Amino acid sequence: MSALTLAILIIGIALVFDYINGFHDAANSVATVVATRVLTPFQAVVWAAFFNFVSAFTFGTGVASTVGKGFVNLDHVTPYVIMAGLIGAIAWDLITWWLGLPTSSSHALIGGYAGAAVANSGLHGLIVGQWPKTLALIVVAPLIGLLLAYVAMIIVFWLFRNSTPRKMDVYFRKFQLVSAAAYSFAHGTNDAQKTMGIITGALFASKLIPDFTVPVWVILSAHAAIALGTLTGGWRIVRTMGTRLTRLKPRGGFCAETSAAISILFATWLHQPVSTTHVIAGSIAGVGSIQRLKAVRWGIATNIVWAWVFTIPASALIAWGSFLLIRLLVPGVGAH
Repeated sequence: MSALTLAILIIGIALVFDYINGFHDAANSVATVVATRVLTPFQAVVWAAFFNFVSAFTFGTGVASTVGKGFVNLDHVTPYVIMAGLIGAIAWDLITWWLGLPTSSSHALIGGYAGAAVANSGLHGLIVGQWPKTLALIVVAPLIGLLLAYVAMIIVFWLFRNSTPRKMDVYFRKFQLVSAAAYSFAHGTNDAQKTMGIITGALFASKLIPDFTVPVWVILSAHAAIALGTLTGGWRIVRTMGTRLTRLKPRGGFCAETSAAISILFATWLHQPVSTTHVIAGSIAGVGSIQRLKAVRWGIATNIVWAWVFTIPASALIAWGSFLLIRLLVPGVGAH
């Protein structure tokens, strides 16, 4: 197989992952606005997909660079390493989608990439790079979302202290359209960049580009794929995020989405890949806990957290096995 043909195949697989990312994470974008009945499911995914796409070219490609070259040693990356990493990420996303668990597509991608690199080159395939920050954000990101949402709810209750809940909901049903758009915009600009980083890595490893610079067509195709995936929707996870974790009113949905959007855009500004799933789940829990801690179904939340913990090692293990299988089936596949 020629380098060009292999690169085209990997780009296709990467865009499939991006589509599944949008499909998997559609629930995060629309769960609150659907749960509060501000929009129908169809209206919500169209709204989210539009803002997923229009976020292209707004926050640069810093996250793409971090994902593409911040976790593995590019000297040990081959096109087949990237292919196996994508297989690991896609497999884990589909498994957790089937189980209805809102796990992180971002961490599945990073874990898969790392697992394939280790299968190819051992621990030499990894670099310290961004690992400390990324692992810390697994814990910190949902806590930031939770605290911001908690504070936002306090501010909302104070500002509307003389209003009845019914009157508050009249306002916040309109405000939630803006917050849902902001969250989908933030989700698009952070998550699409992760696939851009992988595609650019494939082009660089195949020697089709001279340096690690994200081409314009890669930016557009990644945003198109994630928007299309969002448009398709992942309704199993909508139920978990929108109704099973806690019960939401429009004011709570607004606070959760706004807090999550702020957190994600801040991470994107820092060029850090953050789990949009972790952030919105933490924000929803923060909204629920403002009433009383029992308002959050902590058993469901615990299952979600365990899925987060296993995401990187599970996707890495699948990618590791995938690379070994590729090496058996394709002659000449191995470390640089």
